[in-house]
Amino acid sequence: MESASALSLHCSVALIGATGSGKTMLAEALLHRAGAISRRGSIEQGTTVCDHEPEEIARHTTLGLSPAWLSWRADDADYGVTLMDTPGHPDFVGAVDAALAVADVAVLVVSAIDGVTAGARAAWSAAEAAGVARVVVVTQEDRARASFRAVLDQLREEFGDRIWALELPVGEAQSFHGIADVLSEQAVLYDADGGHHEEPVPADLAEEEHRLHQAVTEEIVSRDDEQLEAYLEGREPPPAELGRTLARTVAAGEGVPVVVCSATTGAGVDRVLDLVCELAPAVADHDTRIVLGVDSDGGGGSEHDVAPDPAGDKLVHVFRTVADPFVGQIAMLKVLSGVLRPGDRLRNATTGVEERMPGLFRLRGADHLPVDALRAGEIGAVAKLAGTPSGSLLWSRTQTNARPARLPSRPPVFAMSLQPVSQSDDTKLTTALGRLLAEDPTLVVDRAGPDTILRGLGDTHVAVAVERLARVLGVHVTTGPAPVAYRETIAHGAAAEGKLKKQSGGHGQFAVVMLRVAPLPPGGGFEFVDSVVGGAVPRSYIPAVEKGVRDALAAGGTLGHPVVDVRVELFDGKSHSVDSSEMAFRTAAAMGVKTALAQAGAVLLEPVSTVVVTVPAAGQGQVLTDLSGRRGRVVGTETDADGRTRVMATVPDAELARYVLDLRALTGGQAELTLTPYGYERAPEGARA
Repeated sequence: MESASALSLHCSVALIGATGSGKTMLAEALLHRAGAISRRGSIEQGTTVCDHEPEEIARHTTLGLSPAWLSWRADDADYGVTLMDTPGHPDFVGAVDAALAVADVAVLVVSAIDGVTAGARAAWSAAEAAGVARVVVVTQEDRARASFRAVLDQLREEFGDRIWALELPVGEAQSFHGIADVLSEQAVLYDADGGHHEEPVPADLAEEEHRLHQAVTEEIVSRDDEQLEAYLEGREPPPAELGRTLARTVAAGEGVPVVVCSATTGAGVDRVLDLVCELAPAVADHDTRIVLGVDSDGGGGSEHDVAPDPAGDKLVHVFRTVADPFVGQIAMLKVLSGVLRPGDRLRNATTGVEERMPGLFRLRGADHLPVDALRAGEIGAVAKLAGTPSGSLLWSRTQTNARPARLPSRPPVFAMSLQPVSQSDDTKLTTALGRLLAEDPTLVVDRAGPDTILRGLGDTHVAVAVERLARVLGVHVTTGPAPVAYRETIAHGAAAEGKLKKQSGGHGQFAVVMLRVAPLPPGGGFEFVDSVVGGAVPRSYIPAVEKGVRDALAAGGTLGHPVVDVRVELFDGKSHSVDSSEMAFRTAAAMGVKTALAQAGAVLLEPVSTVVVTVPAAGQGQVLTDLSGRRGRVVGTETDADGRTRVMATVPDAELARYVLDLRALTGGQAELTLTPYGYERAPEGARA
């Protein structure tokens, strides 16, 4: 078992980027180069460390957040590095958010073949929003059609002057076999067996490399007054000093280094680890922000800084949980302050539940590596926490209204209905869905009458959740389109009598109510008015009348949908001293409302959502045309600071069932979408719900 003091420094690294950019294979190469695994696995064969879940193996892609710990020695110091492989698929951006919430460094992985894609832009934006230091690693440099320089130009065009190339490839595509180090102005050439040695920069690269060296050196020294003064006097700082200033610059977000490697041949992989460890001291000392005074809905409160102090209060961020069919729930956590040890008792500052820490371990894919403690800044995991969902804070204080600050909201944009296969599945469904939501906050469950609706960020997101529901939690369901939550109101006012009169020996049932219904303005909801005079309906039965009215409206009007925006007035009635009861008046009221609704005429109302689409300016016209075809009403457009266009519209929900999928196809995956309920509007003539 590893001790808490075995490693001098720890760095957590989120591998982010587009699907197919090479994140998982880079993780595999880093683990292999560090000696954490004896051989590199294969995505096609389902043998990689990070893509170990059956759903990932079947789809040959990353679907969740998978930590993988390794140790590395650099600059005569021992480092612990937790890699966090994340999905590139937009349906699973919640896992990217969770990784960035605890990452010290975000490594944006960009393919030397595909370049800067929509997925790379989205990953960059997520890291920038989270305030995480960034490094760009250009992978797949050994493959046909690889072009490091074309990718470098794209990076600069997309992300600006902060992009600094620290390396150039020696050779390209199949001839790639080494790295030209821009700071040291030496080449590192790799052998077929994985060894490497230094040589002078090849003559065909010397001029380009030296030009980059001057540009990057000037950028670095401009961030340090002493180095700048020496540089202006003709004394260039040595590479080690430049590296330390570079680390501070990257930690502050003022510079983003670019390096290159091949996960297949291993060329340059060791240098990626060296760079991450070089950054570790600068990035690991940053405070973490938490929010105190959170209200019951998770909002409000004020932000506070928490220093990564090993001597401070024990404060732990559970950034992701995952249900395991063998050991139960596994909670992935980062220690923000203090030292966490087995047996510690902490209170969940989000839910209020007290948790006892069982055995601690680090994760390397599916493997659990036991440790006797985790210090401030380190990432690990525990099993079987009872009341701690993803995004919780555990604290040695009794604080119960706090949450992490770096967790963006991702409202769902796709929905499916779930039908249990058997009675046993029906019995277990609610609990099982609760466990799914505890591990993935981007999933939402709604009830629409008898239907259970599962909402997520796309069709694959929901499909994988349903698969996990069956495989991990043993609950089987069939799926179908989510029903549109139509409502109805009345066209005009009407009055009716509700009468219940039964006599079958002994006490009977007797109640008479006289009701008027009238339409309210859109959004008016429901209003009940008691205007009875003279005690025609005893006061004790008035609440029962209102309950009966509400029952009838919820059960549906003449079109079969719940009735809204209606005023119901009780203005007269009759009672019997013996045979009247609350149930009799409740039943009579429901009967009277149904009769009145039939006379008042039905108006179908359809739900409408506010749609916000953010898209490159060139795609604005396509988006507007498509929204028009969906009966959308554009309410405004605006341009972001980065030149992207935001289109805001209201669109009927009936037109949005597959909109997120159609929008991705229409824009090549470059659009971002949010949907929020807007209200109800009258459906067009001839509409059928």
